[in-house]
Amino acid sequence: MHVHTFYSYDSTITPKELITWAKRRGLDAVAVTDHDVFEGALRLSKNRNFLIIPGIEVSTCYGHVLGIDVRERIPPKLDVTTTIENIHKAGGIAIAAHPTALYRGKLRRHVTAEFDAVEVINASSVPFRFSNHINRKIAERLNLPQTGGTDAHAPLEIGMAYSLVNSNLEKDEIISAIKMGKVKACGKSIPWLMRLKRGRGNY
Repeated sequence: MHVHTFYSYDSTITPKELITWAKRRGLDAVAVTDHDVFEGALRLSKNRNFLIIPGIEVSTCYGHVLGIDVRERIPPKLDVTTTIENIHKAGGIAIAAHPTALYRGKLRRHVTAEFDAVEVINASSVPFRFSNHINRKIAERLNLPQTGGTDAHAPLEIGMAYSLVNSNLEKDEIISAIKMGKVKACGKSIPWLMRLKRGRGNY
């Protein structure tokens, strides 16, 4: 539910690598969510051999919001409520991304019931266990569905965290199931050695 391609400023994953590693990890579908750009999702959504759900990770004034199942760019640098409204107008669902991660957790105080779900497991988040715990508390307090995603920026990271969705392998069915809470967040933290290799571009 949260993967980047090299169209994001901080990712090295090519479209071909994304499909290859997603299949190796046993994933059935991937939501491509580049930072404030839509080119990667648009290009990959044309793939006929693997289900790609187009999306975007929008930079708001108070952190990041995932727009899942959108086919257009959502304007960045707006407030959270306006961003959610724009995602809904575009036909997508809005997920609070890593709301409590160190250095990236500015969204924590702005997660409301307007969201469609909360990303409670983010494999890139630090501190991992603490973030997961607090994210779950937020989701439970607001009675929102809980998703998981790797937030992958390098090929080997793909699939370290994921969402188990109780639905058929159809995009609309997956989105509907998430909104109804038929989803479970799973996965683990990206190992530190793997993070260091990401920083050196050594894959």
